[in-house]
Amino acid sequence: MRRRLVDRCPWLRAPHRLAGRAFAMALAVALIVTSCKKPQDGIRVGLIGPFSGPFSTLGGEMEAGVKAYLKQHGDAAGGKRIEVLVRDTTGPSPEIAKRLAQELVVRDKVDFLAGFGLTPEALAVAPIATEAKKPMIVMNAAASTVTTKSPYIARVSFTLPQVTAPLAIWAARHGVNAVYTLVSDYGPGIDAESQFKKTFAAEGGRILDSVRVPLQNPDFAPYIQRVKDAHPEAVFAFLPAGEQGVAFFKAFQERGLAQAGIKLLATGDVTEDQQLDALGPAALGAVTTHHYSVAHDSPENKGFLAAFRDANGDRMRPNFVAVGGYDGMAAIFAVCEKLGGVIDGDRAMAVLAGMSIQSPRGPIVIDRDTRDVVQTVYVRRVETEGGKLANVEFEQFPAFRDPGK
Repeated sequence: MRRRLVDRCPWLRAPHRLAGRAFAMALAVALIVTSCKKPQDGIRVGLIGPFSGPFSTLGGEMEAGVKAYLKQHGDAAGGKRIEVLVRDTTGPSPEIAKRLAQELVVRDKVDFLAGFGLTPEALAVAPIATEAKKPMIVMNAAASTVTTKSPYIARVSFTLPQVTAPLAIWAARHGVNAVYTLVSDYGPGIDAESQFKKTFAAEGGRILDSVRVPLQNPDFAPYIQRVKDAHPEAVFAFLPAGEQGVAFFKAFQERGLAQAGIKLLATGDVTEDQQLDALGPAALGAVTTHHYSVAHDSPENKGFLAAFRDANGDRMRPNFVAVGGYDGMAAIFAVCEKLGGVIDGDRAMAVLAGMSIQSPRGPIVIDRDTRDVVQTVYVRRVETEGGKLANVEFEQFPAFRDPGK
């Protein structure tokens, strides 16, 4: 079977022989819609993400959220069994994500592309979704531009401007006047920095200075010292969810920023739920804005948490990435039910446009025009609750959308 596929799809074995990547893509698309197509019985979802490497927690949480949804709702929709094919980018690896998406479309005949813990990987796969007319469900990647890159993308997670603007508004209206910004140097970090500066200035605040840190393996100590030397009232931080938050808080504590009276404001990635125990007491009092906390009080969240434990045991603590995986599967199931298990890209996108989901985070809507998520953004503070650290919600911005859309 593999030999016949390679004979029919030579770009899979020897892309270097083709006249450039653009031509390779064009040939791949031609093969997708002609010689490499065959029927299948079930509905296949290609789940692409970093399941190993420095951002493996993103992929692990997405898959755990997917498993929680299947545990709670079963593995069939629209009269067909749903099969999830997991593919590891080892991320952030755009070229690997692109290759995996091509193989999922051509060889594995997937009906949906899904996942995407990191923006560079989502952007790399967008052209494939467009050419193959495959619905692409973004479960985490948070740069604002992602949904603009293909009419076949719908996002159920969040955007960095969406969760950053409320924090700037809250800070300016609660006595914070001068801020230093520190963000990871890639698309979402730049989005967060730009939106915080814009909104904070519009509210009368002042940015003292800004610094961008490497996406992979940054040494935070020198950057934190620069923040301290500037004597801001607060530092605004964005880092991708995962282990970087631990290193950041360690440097924050060791350099004595809290003792110097410098408050910490951040997006919820920095204090994400799975890492809270590792962050320790240094995180207490940090104010963040985000769309989900394990501490959120609702029947839907209680059901999600129970299903998450049933599906994954006690080895993981669910976070907002897991909820993205859970809600992404809810969207896929809704499309399958509406279309009776016969998946057509254009019809699927028509179903997704304007879709409402009762999520563990609260109600969400996929905007009909932008295909981006509209949701409540919560202001939270890290506190001790039930003997454990938690992101405790105390204010909210209902039905908030990406401010640039």
